Amino acid sequence: MINARQQGYLLLAITMCIWGGFTLSTRLSALWGISAWDLVALRFMLAFCLLMPVLLYRKDTAFLWTRQSFILAMIGGVGYCLTAYSAFHFVPAAHAAIFLNGCIPLCTALAAWLLFRQPFDRHTWISVLIMLLAIAAMSLLMYQETGVAFGFGDLLFFLSALWWGVFTVLLRQWKLSAWHSMASVAIWSALVYVPIYWLFFPKNLSGPEPLHLIGQTLFHGIFVVIIATLSYVEAIKRLGAFKAGSIVTLAPFIAAILAVPLLNEPLSLAIVCGLLGMGIGALQPWRWWGRKDSLSQQIERQNKPS
Repeated sequence: MINARQQGYLLLAITMCIWGGFTLSTRLSALWGISAWDLVALRFMLAFCLLMPVLLYRKDTAFLWTRQSFILAMIGGVGYCLTAYSAFHFVPAAHAAIFLNGCIPLCTALAAWLLFRQPFDRHTWISVLIMLLAIAAMSLLMYQETGVAFGFGDLLFFLSALWWGVFTVLLRQWKLSAWHSMASVAIWSALVYVPIYWLFFPKNLSGPEPLHLIGQTLFHGIFVVIIATLSYVEAIKRLGAFKAGSIVTLAPFIAAILAVPLLNEPLSLAIVCGLLGMGIGALQPWRWWGRKDSLSQQIERQNKPS
């Protein structure tokens, strides 16, 4: 039997593979001609079909009829997915690591201050400064290379980071369990978005290869929505929020590097600058300096004379 710490790292590895795969697969779906409208609908329809019978069987549906569940779904489900998936149709995968995953810690801190007046700590201010410098250097280099500092896709990624930042803060404030928050997002997103999609949004389900549609639906509807959420929460229980959050943030940056050989995407000096700056700002490596892990701290406390 493996111990709790080893279980935590195993769960974290699963989460990183899925989150990294999210970046690559979503960019791949754009190259395959699968529209963002279609992918969001397929993702939530499958998750709904899998989760709703479980909730009914367990007679665990009361939490769905709260305003918290609905608001979380509209922000972290419909809003986030529409903007994030759409962005991949305009810019390469590396931009997601910079303007989406790199900006999520900043947007989360900003949302906490705007909604609940939670002040920035010293580490957040350092991260903000590093990120702003990285974005400024990246925009300057991009302008020199292409004549354009930012694209529409970058704006959509940043908007997605804002959605996720607000979602994270509300989730933390309302203290919903991982299972209830995940089910709320999946169920309400399907109930609200799918009918609107079928009635009003353009559809292109006959254009892409059926195998591509099935693969993307299974990956996003099962692995991203359900498995990654549960594995990440369980990893936090075993390793702590700081260590788990810091390590898993690397996944999208690794995916951005892998996109160069796998998807034949360019890796310019501007992108490298953005990846390094946003990665350092998001990970906050200076917080690791001189920091002892939880096991060492526990042993130290036990050895202290009473």
